[in-house]
Amino acid sequence: MTGAARGDTACPVHEQNPPLRRGWTTGACATAAAKAAFAALRTGAFPDPVTITLPRGERPAFALAEHALLPDGGAMAAVVKDAGDDPDVTHGALVRATVRALPPGSGVVFAAGEGVGTVTLPGLPLPPGEPAINPMPRAMIRAALAEVLGAEVAGGEADARVEISIPGGAALAERTMNPRLGILGGLSVLGTTGIVVPYSCAAWIHSIHRGIDVARAAGLAHVAGATGSTSEEAIRRHHALPEQALIDMGDFVGGMLKYLRAHPVPRVTIAGGLAKLTKLAQGRLDLHSRRGAVDLPALAELARAAGAGEALAARIATANTALEAFTLAGAEGIGLPRAVAEEARRVAQCVVEGAPIRVGVALFGRDGALLAESGED
Repeated sequence: MTGAARGDTACPVHEQNPPLRRGWTTGACATAAAKAAFAALRTGAFPDPVTITLPRGERPAFALAEHALLPDGGAMAAVVKDAGDDPDVTHGALVRATVRALPPGSGVVFAAGEGVGTVTLPGLPLPPGEPAINPMPRAMIRAALAEVLGAEVAGGEADARVEISIPGGAALAERTMNPRLGILGGLSVLGTTGIVVPYSCAAWIHSIHRGIDVARAAGLAHVAGATGSTSEEAIRRHHALPEQALIDMGDFVGGMLKYLRAHPVPRVTIAGGLAKLTKLAQGRLDLHSRRGAVDLPALAELARAAGAGEALAARIATANTALEAFTLAGAEGIGLPRAVAEEARRVAQCVVEGAPIRVGVALFGRDGALLAESGED
């Protein structure tokens, strides 16, 4: 049986990381474009490819997709983002930097151009009113511009206005969690290492973290993470939750719970459908289908614990789908959804062990009807 039966004290967790081609964060692309533009601003020539230094010391080179010296004395360069094998919404987007000189002592000033959002809510790494260019990409850009100056800067920083734009970014941002986080008008420029790890879905997990930060800053005592839009709308209605309490965790229940363990909210509800939350009950913290299907023999064991006879358990173990397994159990009055909710809550509570968090789990049908819940008393 994958995972553990109810009543076990171990915390069953299954995580896998298949090797795939890595890519570059939006922050790394913005840094490369800004460095090329700043170099051209000083020398009249664009380095192509342009090499940057990432926070861990790697030195990747980026080809320029666009570059131009501007009539007003500025310089512009752009890089096409390659997210590798990660399903990033910004893969293939053009990341453009326009750089203009500022008076001595000004330092590096950041601006949001087309397609880059502006922060409007507290709780994020930047205060409201700032362009959504995160602290690490800002540090990378400052370091890259200082590298262009070399010995001239003597430990200081460049004096330049750096505007980052992502054409089409406003439309792409509608497919992200930015509007819910209060980042309006476009995308965020993200990245802590400069490297995108495939299927870590780093941007999505980053948004989960920022959603929790915004909820905490708003003083909310109850948040809900949902696997999809149906369960999100259902849990919102069920608990009358405000928009900022809803965390679009998708398949990344582990990413949400681990962040909550370090940044607790008093109450968290995990909402989802039968198949996804059965995987959580079986110890999986990444609920995507590529990480594995529902373990039907294990589900049959859970059905036995809920009162199923041997004939029904055998049919559940050989069912075609999880939905069929639950249908079989329901036809004989076995409360399998409740059993799954209780086991999923146990696994989730184990992940946040030691933090002052009360976990609840709510299972919903495809029509949004509540099938079972645990820990919500």
